[in-house]
Amino acid sequence: MVIQQNLYTVDDLWAMESDPAYEHRKFYLIDGVLYEDEMPTRPHARLQVRIGHFLYEYEVGFGLGEVTTECGFHPPEKRYTALLSDVAFQRFDQLPDPPPERYVPKMPDLAVEIQSPSDSMSKLLQKARAYLENGTTIVWLVQPKRHGVTVCRLGEDGAIHSEFKRQGDLLGGYDSMPGFELEVSKIFA
Repeated sequence: MVIQQNLYTVDDLWAMESDPAYEHRKFYLIDGVLYEDEMPTRPHARLQVRIGHFLYEYEVGFGLGEVTTECGFHPPEKRYTALLSDVAFQRFDQLPDPPPERYVPKMPDLAVEIQSPSDSMSKLLQKARAYLENGTTIVWLVQPKRHGVTVCRLGEDGAIHSEFKRQGDLLGGYDSMPGFELEVSKIFA
């Protein structure tokens, strides 16, 4: 749901999230517009843990990056977009040094958004576009009701290309996570 049409920045968002009046509320920005997400439900949180687990196994095995949940990211050159991914993977060579205390000023290599009951597919695709146009390589839109994942990537033509993966299909890490594979069915087991 859109909160207000004023142009907000990453700093405004951080101030709101640090204010006790906004405790237990989740916000994100796309092009200065403030949005609020509903708090995760138990099924949503369980999917986050499950996906994070598989990504963490990759992190430990390959040592190429780190996995986070509920971490805020924004493009370094744009102060009007900040996204809070359900799960993310960021390569170590892409992390700022030293690590920031607030939002990471670099978009993750992989962003995972899990569809909540109130989320429309167009809302998820809007987030995917914001990630991809600001440096993310792969976005997984996890759709629990369909037991599948829409994988979004930015094509060389600048268009977003998506492919729905269902039970029996594999999710890959492409160039960002070489060697990573995950059966979609394991997410929903």
